[in-house]
Amino acid sequence: MPLTITDTTLAFARKGEAIAAEAALDGLYIIRTSVSPERLDSASCVRHYKSLSQVERAFRSMKTVDLKVRPIHHRLADRVRAHIFLCMLATYVEWHLRKAWRGLLFADEDQAAKATRDPVAPAERSAAAKAAQRHHEDGTPIHSVPTLLAELATIVRNTCRTSAEEDAPTFTVTTQSNPLQRRAMDLIDQLVV
Repeated sequence: MPLTITDTTLAFARKGEAIAAEAALDGLYIIRTSVSPERLDSASCVRHYKSLSQVERAFRSMKTVDLKVRPIHHRLADRVRAHIFLCMLATYVEWHLRKAWRGLLFADEDQAAKATRDPVAPAERSAAAKAAQRHHEDGTPIHSVPTLLAELATIVRNTCRTSAEEDAPTFTVTTQSNPLQRRAMDLIDQLVV
């Protein structure tokens, strides 16, 4: 017996075979699906499973980091639904922004290679990995979505009056955007939704 307990002693032995069997499975995971292999091969199944991380990131962003859906202080069902709808709409807009700004962000730009590389093989950092560089070739910093939005938030349009009187003529002044801001706005203009 691997475990012996008496009034004065405790003796145990490790189950070597069971430990070896568990060690053989360390680092492995199993994905099971009801979809037939003709419709979804094993590599595609793993890719779809790994893409769940994007959904999890979106929910984390919606609940805590960016949109802060909770707590909801609405009491009427239609207002709660409207609140959640607006949060989902904001998440959809953010998804499109991430897609458009991929070149400015810490994001993998080679999406074609993503579909063909082995999804089970250990990840390897490419020579063009942005995380190691921190800057683009032109010297501009590589951003995350929050830092790029903070950069864009400095663009302001002010309505000014020529005097303090109520009927005084007004004019608008817009801050001049820097090259990064212009590039980000141009990428938004190229979005096809």
